[in-house]
Amino acid sequence: MMRLRLLTLLALLAPLLGGCATLRYYVQAVNGQLELLRLATPIDEELSRDSVPTALKSRLRAALRIREFASRDLSLPDNGSYKRYADLGRRYVLWNVFAAEEFSIKPVTSCFPVAGCVSYRGYFGEADAQADAARQRERGYDVYVGGVPAYSTLGWFDDPVLNTFIHYPDAELARLMFHELAHQVLYVKDDTRFNESFAVTVEQAGVARWLEKNGNADTRAAHARLRGIRQEFVALLLRYRAILDEYYRRDLAPEQQRLGKAQRFAEMEEEYRQLKISWGGFAGYDRWFAGKPNNATLASVSLYTELVPAFTALLEREGGNLPRFYAAVKELANLPKAERDARLQALVAN
Repeated sequence: MMRLRLLTLLALLAPLLGGCATLRYYVQAVNGQLELLRLATPIDEELSRDSVPTALKSRLRAALRIREFASRDLSLPDNGSYKRYADLGRRYVLWNVFAAEEFSIKPVTSCFPVAGCVSYRGYFGEADAQADAARQRERGYDVYVGGVPAYSTLGWFDDPVLNTFIHYPDAELARLMFHELAHQVLYVKDDTRFNESFAVTVEQAGVARWLEKNGNADTRAAHARLRGIRQEFVALLLRYRAILDEYYRRDLAPEQQRLGKAQRFAEMEEEYRQLKISWGGFAGYDRWFAGKPNNATLASVSLYTELVPAFTALLEREGGNLPRFYAAVKELANLPKAERDARLQALVAN
């Protein structure tokens, strides 16, 4: 039935696709999803097998506990998602390709008949992602390719637990699962920033509640430290995103803009080195900087964080009640984008 649903969807989309490259993109997406579904087996079956390592069984039990908590305590969808397990034999399930113009921090969007317009393109094969990135660079765009440990099918299918994230510490495993389940609560076509910021808000609230019931002093302290580092890292990138946005609006010759752009990215990297010292040498974001940050990398971060303060304020306005919060967000989602953005901005201003 799952194969039939995927192939039927591709058949319906095919007449709408504008060229061979777009058709190839959909085919790789369908094949990747089929592989994932084929490899997924019920976690209960995995736990009953003697061949499954003890360490993996422990992590799968943790995933089931987190899954139960998500529906019981966070009112996230109670369905078959994260009750099956698949080992894909690779580090990431997807690679997302972000692109932005040379002198712009706005991501280039790609539009699809079902998902609407999104600010990245996802590939199940790294080689396919890198090939797309090369094509984008040839067009003069800044490009960033990022590995993705998990994604949501928005309720179309039951998303499995994957080897790409099962060995995360409990708090990080919970954060990821809550985030992806939040996408099943709500998805707004053509507004990646809204969708991702909402999911990040849910994950943050969810992990705080998970740790309150299931953590201890050490796990809470470790998570608080990592969250503080993450917040400082994001704040650094958002600040330079604003600096570059202002700079690109100046009426300057391209050669001068390139020099100023390079200088500002160099200043950002120096500030990052200073932050690392204050973090005691924590190097979790070194790989991000090793790829030489550009407009596309800044765009990829802002999509996930820019509206989080507004959603957090909305959750607080609803007294921390998640079902009421979800209902309020769905009301926002039904508004025209301009009005939706204005309402969110007002939440922070107040």
